[in-house]
Amino acid sequence: MRIALENWSDGITIGGHKISNLRYADDTTLFATSISNMESLLTKMEQVSLDFGLKINRSKTKIMIVDRLKNNSPEVTKIANCDVIQSYIYLGALISNNGGCTEEIKRRMAITRSAMDRLGKIWRNRNITKATKMRLVRALVFPIFLYGAETWTIRESERKKIDALEMWCWRRMLRLAWTQFRTNVSILEELDIKQRLSSIVQGRILTFFGHITRREDTSVERLVVQGKVEGTRARGRSPMRWTDQIKSALNGPLHECTRKATVREEWRRIVKLATTPVMRTTTTLPRV
Repeated sequence: MRIALENWSDGITIGGHKISNLRYADDTTLFATSISNMESLLTKMEQVSLDFGLKINRSKTKIMIVDRLKNNSPEVTKIANCDVIQSYIYLGALISNNGGCTEEIKRRMAITRSAMDRLGKIWRNRNITKATKMRLVRALVFPIFLYGAETWTIRESERKKIDALEMWCWRRMLRLAWTQFRTNVSILEELDIKQRLSSIVQGRILTFFGHITRREDTSVERLVVQGKVEGTRARGRSPMRWTDQIKSALNGPLHECTRKATVREEWRRIVKLATTPVMRTTTTLPRV
């Protein structure tokens, strides 16, 4: 890659740094600002790889177009003999050209429901205690949904869907039919749930923010999260960014969140407070 990127200046500018590629094991992601630059970079990388006895599999190489107008050029189907797609699975997560995580959350929900259905024999077994079944849900089912949750941008609509998924899992575990008219509150009280699934997702996001904030200044993760993207934003309401949920959870600016995250013990306390549910008590006065 060092040879392939010699005299190469194209890429995404974040925080004054150019990012032209991301690499994990044998998976490589290339970035370019135009179709011609992408063709040139891919061809150059392929030529250099052949010198080392490596060959790029064009049939498995996919290209995605992302633009600020969200048109994403649907008429373009091939670039450098590679298929142009609207979404793809990368490192186990769904990446879509709209830049959001809604489709990935829906996909994770479907996989989670399928996992609950496959464990139906366990939920029907009356010899297994309720406590053991809850531990199985938390150990075998919820981790499937939480894979990659640190990178999600959770809006209020997604939070409600996550809470609904959690209640569906608990009801399926207890084998409750909808005709029994059990409220969600009664089920949560019966199972003594202290932390909702959506709060676990929020806690993972905050923990991941603290982790990358404490990394060195040259860290790519820290640069992507805290660096400023080159260019101006489009007119209209700004879409919710990943860092916006950090500022919302702590009710403060990003630089203040970054300062607090540098102290590990303080940040752990902040994350615990931000994800702890507020207990409300209701007092019913007798009629006079």
